[in-house]
Amino acid sequence: MSKERRRDAGELRAIMNALAESAGEATYDQLAQEMADEGATATATAERVRRLLLAGLVRPEERERSARGSAGTVARERSREMDAIRRLPYAGAIDADGHILEAPDLWEHYLEPGYRERAMRLRRDAHGLEYLEIDGRPSKVVRGGMLGMLGGMGKQLTDVLPSPEHTYVGGASFGALDAGERLQRLSREGLDAAFLYPTLGVLWEAECTDPEIAQAYTRAYNRWIIDFCAGSGGRLIPIAHLSLGDPTGAARELERAVRAGARGGWVAPFTMTKRPHGHPDHDPLFAAAQDLDVPLAIHPTFEPKWAAPGRFEELHGANFFLNVTAADAVRHAFTSLFQFATFDRFPRLRVILLESGAGWIGYWLDRMDGYAASLLGRAVPLKDRPSTYFRRQCFISCDPDERTIPALMELYGEDRFFWASDFPHPDHTGDYLEELGELAAALPEPARRNLLGDNVRRAYGITA
Repeated sequence: MSKERRRDAGELRAIMNALAESAGEATYDQLAQEMADEGATATATAERVRRLLLAGLVRPEERERSARGSAGTVARERSREMDAIRRLPYAGAIDADGHILEAPDLWEHYLEPGYRERAMRLRRDAHGLEYLEIDGRPSKVVRGGMLGMLGGMGKQLTDVLPSPEHTYVGGASFGALDAGERLQRLSREGLDAAFLYPTLGVLWEAECTDPEIAQAYTRAYNRWIIDFCAGSGGRLIPIAHLSLGDPTGAARELERAVRAGARGGWVAPFTMTKRPHGHPDHDPLFAAAQDLDVPLAIHPTFEPKWAAPGRFEELHGANFFLNVTAADAVRHAFTSLFQFATFDRFPRLRVILLESGAGWIGYWLDRMDGYAASLLGRAVPLKDRPSTYFRRQCFISCDPDERTIPALMELYGEDRFFWASDFPHPDHTGDYLEELGELAAALPEPARRNLLGDNVRRAYGITA
């Protein structure tokens, strides 16, 4: 490979990394500027980046296959995906945190009429690349063809490279966009059910500063996801998106959504108001969840620029750093529940920690227990040790490839842990069932049954 070719390939990898970067610092135009060759003009470099994005530096036959896009090609791809689906060798498993790709026109149809002019929409930029429009404004993060990657777990890189042909809908893996396909996928995988969380829903709130439209967006999504799951015989389980920008509104929406069929709610690990999750301002939502006997989950999302780690500069291509440390946001939100003694005020509240791994929970509980027992820690008047609240009122999901889970289950309660796939998001591999099988094999009964399905049933009060 020539020096020029190697440099182009390296630059393309940098582009792909930056487009996936949770903080969204590197926009298309910023990339063009930052990657300028020495002595090259910004215009020439921008054109070069655009050409790389559209051409993809892939073999000619791969470009041709991607460009054809015929019905026959799509059908063969769907068949290939179905054939590649693995089956878990254990019965009774439930995916605690699967995702779907929302219908692109969801908010245009499910928003109340007074808000429909402000609906979220998928648009195309001057280069034909899709971006997300939020409240009438182009997203600063979800742009540059990034949407075509969001449902790409298990796909080849060449199938999701930013281009006008690689779209949000076209890039969806089998079961990511359609309820019937998702049920087929679950059956092929040998899974009883999946709890469903959104994809666009974990992106837009980071760029929304209006609590009123945020509440309207969550109401629209919740109506849609309940309809999406309605014909599944209980195998697709909807969880309501809630926004803490308006805690009273979130409490009302949780009550409405649960009565309509949702089995619980989830919130982002940041708040528009910057008030910690445990702050008494959020008590209306905690009270509603307790009264309704449903859990509240804290799920990672894209975050506002002000919430991103700020201790370092010059983190070029920081997607690795930011993805590895993204769970810090969930830990911060979780810890604030102890800072404000939330579990003492709401002794029947159940909290679920999602998509942040579970290996950290042992250290975290030990640290909280140790500090709470210290002279300084007594300033927070908790009735019990933090680990006691965890064992009584909290659950946590693990990634299937975490090797420390058997020991943690033994130490902190084999009834507190369950697994999750994150399907179809591309920041995880598609090997989750193979990894889960290896993890399950390392556990004795009944810990295995608990991890695979019984714990998540218990968390959400599902008996059948």
